[in-house]
Amino acid sequence: METILLIEDSDLIRENTAEILELAGYEVLTAENGKIGVEKALATKPDLVVCDIMMPVLDGYGVLHIFTQNPQLKGVPFIFLTAKTERADLRRGMDLGADDYLTKPFEETELLSAVRSRLARFHQLRPDYDLQQPGGLHQFLDDATAVGHLTGLTADRKPHALRKKQELYGEGDEATRLYFVQSGRVKTVRRSASGKELITGVYGPGEFLGYLPLLEQRPHADSAVVLDDAVLLYIPQEDFTQLLHRHPAVGQQFVRLLAGRVNEREEQLLGMAYDSLRRRVATTLLRLHEQANGAKVAVQLSRDDLAAVVGIAPESLIRTLTEFKQDGLIEQTAQGIRVLQPDKLRQPNW
Repeated sequence: METILLIEDSDLIRENTAEILELAGYEVLTAENGKIGVEKALATKPDLVVCDIMMPVLDGYGVLHIFTQNPQLKGVPFIFLTAKTERADLRRGMDLGADDYLTKPFEETELLSAVRSRLARFHQLRPDYDLQQPGGLHQFLDDATAVGHLTGLTADRKPHALRKKQELYGEGDEATRLYFVQSGRVKTVRRSASGKELITGVYGPGEFLGYLPLLEQRPHADSAVVLDDAVLLYIPQEDFTQLLHRHPAVGQQFVRLLAGRVNEREEQLLGMAYDSLRRRVATTLLRLHEQANGAKVAVQLSRDDLAAVVGIAPESLIRTLTEFKQDGLIEQTAQGIRVLQPDKLRQPNW
């Protein structure tokens, strides 16, 4: 049973509203002012809050502010109750993060519809979204927009077609948005003072990039360049930040989506420090092989790009690939490198 916290200073309105909600099958906690309401929420976290704006001790704005700042309460759907004479102040509440409002006096159907709608949208956020499938990102953003009241996520996801070798951003550029690869591929690159290039990541369909500088609030530490013709979606920094700060459920989903990339980067650096040349090439081929859906698709990178991913000279890469080909581990075609025996490439005794 879902729990609703009702905060209302009018005894009559509080009792009548609580009765309606209870008859509809909800468990209702009531409070006659904002201070008591916050105390009850901290003791028993509600699934939704219905809160009057003008109240003694602590008004509705103060309650909402505490909810948005408290990690335990952040993200709980919030509906304001407001008298017609207070509607001019309603914008303030929506700016603070309220999800909806009802104007007093309201009908039973208005109340129950608003509650059902907000609870349904809150529970739309699932623990997993398959971003590799068409529509996966859109489903995630639609759900996140509904929960977060962030229309910018929907309004600003126009597809952007980019040509091969086009630069998305460069080292030192201000980070202004999160990028999602809808089709094609993008590489991230670090360059040494002498101009040598290390590819730190290859991002394909269903993957995000450009998130670390947004989280750390710093300029980009690498460059992003389109590997082959691609279509990207842009998510503005402000919407991304609000999504993380105001709605933990969405923030946790992003953390799960992005944590894997951080772990991959750490493994790449560890391998460059301690693995043999053959092991580094084998590990890189296996990673790209898995990103390319296994044996169905060849690894499509130029020799220079592949060498930059491994962190070795192109001549060393070519020599190692020739050895792998002679051993029957890979096949080199016009479409790229096809991994024939992934289990042998994984063997630890390289």
